[in-house]
Amino acid sequence: MTQRKSFTLGTILTFILPSLVGLILFMAPIQYDNALTIPIAIISKALQAFLGDSITLIVTLVVLITAVLSLICKLFNPMILQQSKFIHGLLNVSPVWLAIRLLGAFFIAATYWRFGSEMIYSSNTGALVLNDLLPVLLCVFFFAGLLLPLLLNFGLLELFGTLLTKVMRPVFNLPGRSAIDCMASWLGDGSVGILMTSKQYESRFYTQREAAVIGTTFSAVSITFSLVVISQVKLEYLFLPFYLAVCAAGIVAAIVVPKLPPLRNKKDLYIDGSARQENDEKTPEGHHVLSWGLHQALTRAEQSNGIKSTLQDGIKNVIDMVFGVIPVVMAIGTVALMIAEYTPIFNYLGMPFIPLLELLQIPEAEQASTTIVVGFADMFLPSILAASIESDMTRFIIAAMSVTQLIYMSEVGALLLGSKIPVSISELFIIFILRTLVTLPVITAIAHLIF
Repeated sequence: MTQRKSFTLGTILTFILPSLVGLILFMAPIQYDNALTIPIAIISKALQAFLGDSITLIVTLVVLITAVLSLICKLFNPMILQQSKFIHGLLNVSPVWLAIRLLGAFFIAATYWRFGSEMIYSSNTGALVLNDLLPVLLCVFFFAGLLLPLLLNFGLLELFGTLLTKVMRPVFNLPGRSAIDCMASWLGDGSVGILMTSKQYESRFYTQREAAVIGTTFSAVSITFSLVVISQVKLEYLFLPFYLAVCAAGIVAAIVVPKLPPLRNKKDLYIDGSARQENDEKTPEGHHVLSWGLHQALTRAEQSNGIKSTLQDGIKNVIDMVFGVIPVVMAIGTVALMIAEYTPIFNYLGMPFIPLLELLQIPEAEQASTTIVVGFADMFLPSILAASIESDMTRFIIAAMSVTQLIYMSEVGALLLGSKIPVSISELFIIFILRTLVTLPVITAIAHLIF
């Protein structure tokens, strides 16, 4: 029997106050500009509006500085960069990641100053990433990274993790705290969910398998972006059934896809190679689930190191995400969009889906097939291509499918590859195809009921 420990009022307030602020900032749904969003997203948009046109120059300088310093670190490894273990770890990357950072720097310079091939800087390739995506990511990373310790460091995840284990472990074989990652993505932004997952993995709260599953399955698309997608295919009046279809298909995919390779083959080992203990999540004798959750939360709050340490953690998060991930998004996102825009590769990859689409009795199957795999490049591309399809039912299916596919290289895929979560680009493509095959019949069945 575990002895119940008494905690001071100071410890209780240390748990309650930062956690409550974190909950409000990251998860309190509020109505803003006729859309449902969260405070952190509103603050990020305010920063973006304040910076205005200068934000593209800031992002360009971030990518160029990262590439130059990474190259200097790799070639000369100067003592000044070795003085900080954190900065040295950020810049001293493998040859592959150095090449990606240099490619990102070339793409962003070519796009900002408009030199070289138009393939790189056109409005559908490099300019789309630089002008539309990276400013959003920079502002989200700044505030989410800075304020994320409010959720992570004061016991909130310990409480929710204990309470939700009874649901998450049997249904999804995941820790209860992973539900928080999903909620932050669902109400706010998928990049926030991936940032949380990566930090939790680095802190030994998730194993390799758990981090890979959460990053590719639970970093859900926000309600706001889902509304943008359904608006693009001119079916806004069907938003409620559309979002119900997305949720139903997403839950089915979350149950099925992790049971298949490559996610099934990931090891239940922490980042340091140690194994997960089966009794880690058991409620000891003398406690019920709520009392044990509170005990875990207050113990974590007791161990927190105050405001200065929390601020330092937040600043490290910001530097890690801004300088570590944004160059990767520029490189991989631009390449993916160039392939989608200037080659027929995604059209060819979509052809094998034509018989399946016809079997599911989806109208305009051949035209719909061209939209299926293109979502791997960017989530918004399928709904752009679908706008010319006449059938409401087909446009509904394509819009819902593009949201449930989840893995797209212009943001989520590049973020995952830029993080320490153990997934490769080939594994991401396989997961993308599996999610497509699992969610398409579910969405189609719901579409047949509606139309």
